[in-house]
Amino acid sequence: MSSPSQPAGMSRIDWFSAIVVIVVWGLNFVVMKWGLDKISPLLLCALRFAAASLPLLLFVRPPKNLSWSLLAAYGLVQGVGQFGLLFTGMKLGMPAGMASVVLQTQAFITMLMAAAFLNEKPRSWQWIGLLIAISGLVLIGTAHGDGASDMTLTGFVLTVGAAFMWASSNLLTRVAAKQGSYEPVSFIVWTSVFPIIPLVLLVWWMEGGDVITAQLQSIGWKEVGVIAYLAFLSTLLGYGLWTRLLQRYAASTVAPLSLLVPVIGLLSAMLLLGESPNKLQWFGTLGVLLGMVVNQFGGRLMRR
Repeated sequence: MSSPSQPAGMSRIDWFSAIVVIVVWGLNFVVMKWGLDKISPLLLCALRFAAASLPLLLFVRPPKNLSWSLLAAYGLVQGVGQFGLLFTGMKLGMPAGMASVVLQTQAFITMLMAAAFLNEKPRSWQWIGLLIAISGLVLIGTAHGDGASDMTLTGFVLTVGAAFMWASSNLLTRVAAKQGSYEPVSFIVWTSVFPIIPLVLLVWWMEGGDVITAQLQSIGWKEVGVIAYLAFLSTLLGYGLWTRLLQRYAASTVAPLSLLVPVIGLLSAMLLLGESPNKLQWFGTLGVLLGMVVNQFGGRLMRR
């Protein structure tokens, strides 16, 4: 495996892998909306992780060098926390396009949490990028009830919570890296086991067993396609390829590519769902994206 300190230039096959991940993750939000038409958020989330893990347990060994407590913590934070909140927020009025933008604030939340818990001090340009992104986030939040599918404040807040949980899982990933090297697919498969039962229990408690049975019986080919996309393309393929890219190249080379995910998310939501953000949401989106650009490239500009 190549060292992350190698030259930043990526091979053609790795560029292709990056483009695949960007497109898959960008379309992911539209696919979520389609699935939420018939399936409740937490049940859809449970089905996603069940499909991404249970069929593969006999063929994929648990990751070496990692403790079961770490695997469980990551699985619960990502599965119940990040995606449980995201799916619920999108069900309660968060448009797919706006969700793809707001969720990217995880980069700044990760920065703040790393400073607090890992003693990683942010640079001056990262603070500037954070302030710009927060300004954009405030604009998006104040636009609730107007614009893309009448975004609700509840949906917005839950999506911000999902970004916080994503940032928490990022910190757990760094802890995992310190315990030793691991195979990305193995890590994803085995961490995906842990959120299944808690999610099902939450659905049972909130909606009852009859609702679960009725929803499972109503699943058609469209819903099967949605679950397959979320499990195999978004989860296994997406996270697997992305982790491999991070293992092969410096984070400064790979991480900026994630800036294209909300662009694909916005365009696909406009084309496939008919969402049309208002002016305030567009300005907020530009603010979040500009803040991310400053966060990623501010150091290079200052050195020049």
